[in-house]
Amino acid sequence: MRFMMFVATDSNPDAKPEVPGEIETWVDDLEKGGKRITGDRLRPAGAAKTVRVRAGRKLVTDGPFTESKEVIVGFDILECDSLDEAVEIAARHPMARAGRLEVRAFWSFEEE
Repeated sequence: MRFMMFVATDSNPDAKPEVPGEIETWVDDLEKGGKRITGDRLRPAGAAKTVRVRAGRKLVTDGPFTESKEVIVGFDILECDSLDEAVEIAARHPMARAGRLEVRAFWSFEEE
């Protein structure tokens, strides 16, 4: 099963700081085990564009649509046997302490 893992900031991080090289170790371990398909950081929310279409008109605004202290800063796509395995992988990510991770299974259009 494929899972999207959103990496986000959090207004209440754990006091334990990330150890230098910790994220690289996490990535390397998952890639060697075939569990991480891809992932990357995202540019700051202020560099984003929000796109909506209303009454046939395209509306583009700068930055995120909502005012929030918590923003998505990256993502990973994981290949796991279960949601439980994806949660365990997320719990080992350094941002699980400094931010928050949201894990969701992909939902194909064939599934209803």
